[in-house]
Amino acid sequence: MAQGFSKQNQSTIEGAYRFGEFELYPRDRMLKRNGAVVALQPKAFDALLCLVCSAEHLVSKEELMKILWPSVHVSEANLTNTIVSLRKIVGREAIRTVSRHGYRFEMRVNSEPGVARATFERFSRAKELTRQRSVETITLARDLLWTCLAEDPGFAPAWAWLGRCSWFLGKFVGNSQSTKDLTEAAFERAFGLDAELASAHQFYTLVQVDSGHAEKAMRRLFARMAMHPADPECFAGLVQVLRFRGMLVESLQAHRRAVELDPLITTSVAHTHFALGDYAAAIESYSGRAAYYLDAAAWAALQKDDHAVALLRGRLARMALSDLVSALMRSLLAVLEGKQKKAVRLMEEAIDYVNSYCID
Repeated sequence: MAQGFSKQNQSTIEGAYRFGEFELYPRDRMLKRNGAVVALQPKAFDALLCLVCSAEHLVSKEELMKILWPSVHVSEANLTNTIVSLRKIVGREAIRTVSRHGYRFEMRVNSEPGVARATFERFSRAKELTRQRSVETITLARDLLWTCLAEDPGFAPAWAWLGRCSWFLGKFVGNSQSTKDLTEAAFERAFGLDAELASAHQFYTLVQVDSGHAEKAMRRLFARMAMHPADPECFAGLVQVLRFRGMLVESLQAHRRAVELDPLITTSVAHTHFALGDYAAAIESYSGRAAYYLDAAAWAALQKDDHAVALLRGRLARMALSDLVSALMRSLLAVLEGKQKKAVRLMEEAIDYVNSYCID
């Protein structure tokens, strides 16, 4: 099937990054707007290419300076002037300044070189679905990603996002051996294709922590931070890793650093607030996400049992849940209803599930 898709898409393989009314051709070092060539100085082209390649992610000033002036010492004003000139062409809102740290390209990239446009569109849709964090949307995203990879088995980001979807569905729906194997294989493939792929590093942290390898995750993230000290995704990963190692204050500091680098980033800080006993902050940080049990537990800790019970009953009635999450939510509900023996039995079931989840 993959070979058939590949032949079908040969004529539609993209040679450019497309965003808005622009097309950026790396091989030809050319920028077009509505089909017309736009004059661009070499340094400005290199800066734009770097930003577009990392669209929606922070690119530090240091990284840009190394790319633009690899063996020459220049002042930061040169970089500022380059960014100003780019904004005059692509629009001021297209390049966001992250104060003191760097820049982020804000326009949505609709295609990239080497990937068929239809494949990239499916990939973009899968990412949007995944960010909604429900079982239904992530199942749809997984199926879209399988299609992307059938069309283009060498598309590394699709493997990373497939690994994330598989991990999520294993945790929240059911974790068979085939799900474990797919999760590991997807990340192995992603890293094999691109060892520096930011999304693969970000998502694999979740898998390592859940499978009892938080220390390995921490070492990997620290090694990556040595190369990318202003990478907000690394700090977001450390929020979870440090919490699992009992370093709650450091976990909170990692969150603050991640948000400083990228105000729009999402971390697991709500769980850190809960572990620190700051239940109001946990509820606030958890709001707006696909909710399971954490906010209900926080409301219970604030002695708002009726509200916690209503949340749990509603979610248990309408949500598709894995054995683990269902056991956690039903055990909390049993405690709030005064059914202590039932709660203990349910937690024993949850422990059995956790033991089955570990990936060696």
